[in-house]
Amino acid sequence: MKKQVFNPFLPPDECIPDGEPHVFGDRVYLYGSHDKEGGETFCMLDYTVYSAPVDDLSDWRREGVIYRAEQDPDYAERKYMYAPDVVRGNDGRYYLYYCMSGRDGVGGYFGPISAAVCDTPAGKYEYLGCVRNKDGTPMKKYVCFDPAALNDNGTVRIYYGTQYDFEEREDFPNEDLIKSEMNMFDKSREEILEYAAKDSVMGAVTVALEDDMLTVKDEPRHIIPYKVKGTDFEEHPFFEASSMRKVGDKYYFVYSSQKNHELCYAVSDFPDRDFRFGGTIVSNGDVGFNGRKESDRLNMTGTTHGSIENINGQWYVFYHRLTHKSDYSRQACAEKITIASDGSIEQVEMTSCGLNGGALRAEGTYPAVIACNITNGHMPHGSNKIYTESFPNCTHRGEDRFIGEICDGTVIGYKYFEFDGRVELSVTVRSESGGKFEISDKLYGAPKAAVEISPSESWTEFSVSLDMGNGVLPLYLKFIGENAELKEIGFKK
Repeated sequence: MKKQVFNPFLPPDECIPDGEPHVFGDRVYLYGSHDKEGGETFCMLDYTVYSAPVDDLSDWRREGVIYRAEQDPDYAERKYMYAPDVVRGNDGRYYLYYCMSGRDGVGGYFGPISAAVCDTPAGKYEYLGCVRNKDGTPMKKYVCFDPAALNDNGTVRIYYGTQYDFEEREDFPNEDLIKSEMNMFDKSREEILEYAAKDSVMGAVTVALEDDMLTVKDEPRHIIPYKVKGTDFEEHPFFEASSMRKVGDKYYFVYSSQKNHELCYAVSDFPDRDFRFGGTIVSNGDVGFNGRKESDRLNMTGTTHGSIENINGQWYVFYHRLTHKSDYSRQACAEKITIASDGSIEQVEMTSCGLNGGALRAEGTYPAVIACNITNGHMPHGSNKIYTESFPNCTHRGEDRFIGEICDGTVIGYKYFEFDGRVELSVTVRSESGGKFEISDKLYGAPKAAVEISPSESWTEFSVSLDMGNGVLPLYLKFIGENAELKEIGFKK
């Protein structure tokens, strides 16, 4: 029987956010930044790559560390490597593009775009240099951040940038806003105003590279205007996380919007201009899916970054979710998507079975942390901090990984399982208060059964006979009681 795979699809202690999936040969490689499980800031670890055969996405293999932060000449000043991308050059070698940052993102907008090179997709990369102007000076036009790369029939382009709303405010320019940009982007007052007179220092930008993969061929340019009021980008303006894919003869620009929890896309006939907003692909709180509002988010939401890739004939979106009540321990997830005949992509929901090729079997034991929805009804939106407020979250203690801080009314959802009649459902729980988990196949639905929980200081299994019927269904657990921690769920015939 084929091995199953669920979200998050990498080992439970592995936090690789900002995923850029690429098929090279007969394997798909996941490049991304590297958070520490339970980390104190973004991207604390060196770049580590996982790969899988294109015909078996359950079989992910750790390729190991491919590049260390200390290899970059700016390491003494900025020690953290942010979201990277890899592209195959015309010489057949593989080129890694990234930017360095200080703790908590400080200085992350200051540096150039760095590059490293390797003969194989997941070997040991060596520092190559920084993207540079024709005169050899570091290229720092606009804001160098979150670089992505595309080899378009021999023309290599990088995409980068970030965007805040400073210059769309009615009182711009004023000195406070100008100073905010100066401090954030390490630009002079004159530079800020010079860029603003044309468009902005901020926004989504592209530039083509020479065959040396470092020297720019032309001037960087915006691919969408900075000022989005009155355009189709107004409700979902670009924020960061540039990624580009070519689909047929169309170019798909994937990005994180200023809503911060969603990956959106735009489409053009050209790689460097005329992009039109397409829609949202996925939100890490299922916001927007079937009209869901931000106030009804089904998880703690926060930064997202990822892309789309065709793997063995099927398109997927790769993204990340948040754990440990912060933006600092983000885990890779993926979902199937469909690119319709008109080029559109309908938003997909978060699931527990993303790469599995179908629903998970309602048999055996599963880690509780594969839940795709965890909500107490008022989950927060993440920011650059670790929350101290209590709310349900995926976390760990020692070798135990579990959903902690479960309170009265918490709903934990798994989508999807394939049921075949009556099963015994078990939960492995710790709870000072005791209580029960009500079981339903609908969010906030009437319970079909309830698992009674006795107070326990150690992990204890409780079970109930359950008839969910037949077919592919979601499974929702609603906790009634004061507090609990959930480590596993299980099914027995």
